[in-house]
Amino acid sequence: MDFDFSDDQEQLRDAVRKWVDKAYTFERRRAAVRAGGLDAATWTEMAELGLTGLLVPQDHGGMGMGPVEAMVVMEELGRGIVLEPLAQALVASGILSTYANAAIQAEWLPAIAAGDALVVLAYQERASRYHLDVCDTKAVQVPGGYVINGCKSVVVAGDVAQAYLVSAKVNSQMGLFLVERLSSGVSTRGYGTQDGSRAAEVAFKNAPATLISANGLQALEHAVDIGIAMSCAEAVGVMDKTMNVTAEHLGTRKQFGVTIGSFQALRHRAADMKMQLELARSMSYYASLKLNAPAAERRAAMARAKYQLGQSMRFVGQQAVQLHGGIGVTDEYIVSHYFKKLTQLEMTFGDSLHHLGEVSARMQDAAGVFV
Repeated sequence: MDFDFSDDQEQLRDAVRKWVDKAYTFERRRAAVRAGGLDAATWTEMAELGLTGLLVPQDHGGMGMGPVEAMVVMEELGRGIVLEPLAQALVASGILSTYANAAIQAEWLPAIAAGDALVVLAYQERASRYHLDVCDTKAVQVPGGYVINGCKSVVVAGDVAQAYLVSAKVNSQMGLFLVERLSSGVSTRGYGTQDGSRAAEVAFKNAPATLISANGLQALEHAVDIGIAMSCAEAVGVMDKTMNVTAEHLGTRKQFGVTIGSFQALRHRAADMKMQLELARSMSYYASLKLNAPAAERRAAMARAKYQLGQSMRFVGQQAVQLHGGIGVTDEYIVSHYFKKLTQLEMTFGDSLHHLGEVSARMQDAAGVFV
């Protein structure tokens, strides 16, 4: 099997890496955090690079690329711990392209591709605990469409997004709906998150909604799987940069007149970090390659990948802090921000314990051997 990237994919990686290295400096990121966690100018630059339209079909003004290209981009954004929620734009692009009717696609996909509209997934509730079929939000059909009542938690950029993809029950059947933030009956409470980005609690009170899919659980599972694959790729980029920063520290910090990188115990710990990084990288590739697989196969693959990535993120982040010593937890030093990003990514779209349960539930008669 050929795992080499194509020339176009390498050129895409190079373009994004150059933008991150030159334009998205640590100082610019810190300024964005102080300003609330998002920067409109950064989002515009990403749109100009074509990143917001990466998965939007060319007929709607996008680049029409696939999961591998998205993985490449998310890795590079992870290296710069970019705050802007590109993963949400990729999720929305994939779901609207697959499940929405032609009129909805024509209205929203070009705006997403141009960076003019941020559509984010609103599915988590206080009682759901990562279980997608647990949903207290209700939708009722009315003349001309639907209205939604309920609350969603930890909605990425929920107080600034233009619209949401909302899961809601219609009688006993779950549907997936599109709700505009400025519609009547929508209220938000925004806050900063651990990694410096932005989220919100979103409440719906008779908020008008447009049905995207009557089989909402299937669409929601697909959306979350896209999100998992993108989070895995982003985490690989974060860990890769964390590893580089840690190696540089080991090569320059001195104790007893020699660099601490010469101490065998610390070199072994760095080698273990590298091993976890490469395990994570291979499972991220696996996740991206399985995104277009049948639903059951795709769901199992995402659980396996997210569990391994969770283990790797925890190990690499904690070891990086330990190897840096006290400076590793200071706000002024970059590695603390990589550690916080890894900690948050480990819990995004389901934490490690949840996905371990998902892997276990899908083992059936293979006795734990992945076939």
